[in-house]
Amino acid sequence: MRSILRRFAFVAAITVFAALASLNVKAVTPNPVLIFLGQEAATVRGQNIVRYRYGVFNVSDFPNDLFAPAPALPSCGANTNSSRSWVDLFDQRGKRLNGFCALGNRDGLDSIWFALPEGEVPPSWIYIEINDRQTETKYKSNLAETTM
Repeated sequence: MRSILRRFAFVAAITVFAALASLNVKAVTPNPVLIFLGQEAATVRGQNIVRYRYGVFNVSDFPNDLFAPAPALPSCGANTNSSRSWVDLFDQRGKRLNGFCALGNRDGLDSIWFALPEGEVPPSWIYIEINDRQTETKYKSNLAETTM
């Protein structure tokens, strides 16, 4: 009798495991964890600027299709093939500093930035929002510093 119960329990466990494995469970996309990568001086059209560079620590948690071209969605200026998700950088008070509308894939999250004229004091903290325009979902990051 014990042998039959063990076999039944074993078959039941395999059946439950197989049923759970066959479910189409989508991974939940987390909020981005923003990190400061550094700053660099540059000259753009004759103006000296400081570019503040950022990355997303958990970049591998974001599916590439979030950044795939989305020609059916509204364009980004003249770019009619902008990505499904746009990324905006804000200071701690919510003032938009820069935006990216055509990253192409999640790896672009490791090369986002904003720039200020040389000598201008940057905000103490910034955050980003990833706006999935297809699902109307926004992912907001933590606050990250502008200095190391």
